[in-house]
Amino acid sequence: MVPLNYGAPKAAAGLAERARHVAGHRPTAAAILAAAVAARAYALNHQSEQARDALEAADALMDQLPESERSETWLTYGEQKHHVHLSHAFTTLGDTRLAHVSQERALELSAPTSTMTRTLLNIDAATCSHHDGDTEQACHRTVTGPPGGQSRWEARPEGVRRGLFVPDARPRSSAAGCGVDLRS
Repeated sequence: MVPLNYGAPKAAAGLAERARHVAGHRPTAAAILAAAVAARAYALNHQSEQARDALEAADALMDQLPESERSETWLTYGEQKHHVHLSHAFTTLGDTRLAHVSQERALELSAPTSTMTRTLLNIDAATCSHHDGDTEQACHRTVTGPPGGQSRWEARPEGVRRGLFVPDARPRSSAAGCGVDLRS
């Protein structure tokens, strides 16, 4: 995840593939996370076939994951986390229909206080709007959030607008077609 969050998707793809090999083919949190991260990395590397294969593997494993391993903790892999990863992968692949499905589900499962997750999902939705030809809506969503919603970027606490979040959000915002400066 670290190379992916810091803008090194080629390194992330290599590490995720190694993690997939180590995790094996059984339905475990580690195996699903490795496949989902690989899908995101491949999508960012414009390797759509590998991304879709990894997405298919992540979904197949998720379908078999025991309920006891589906809670939202650091050691398990819940549905919310799964849809956040799927949102980014599908958004990057330009599959806006499936991206929107995952965005909506992830938002349903996200706590209202989960500002980083909600902001990244909103930027993915903005990118989908841009991809679908509505750049004005994309820019609006990047800065203010969904229609009628609160600001997704400018209202974020200082700590959220800096650090780990920014390297992951900056390419997503650029993909949305806006000139929003995410450094402030």
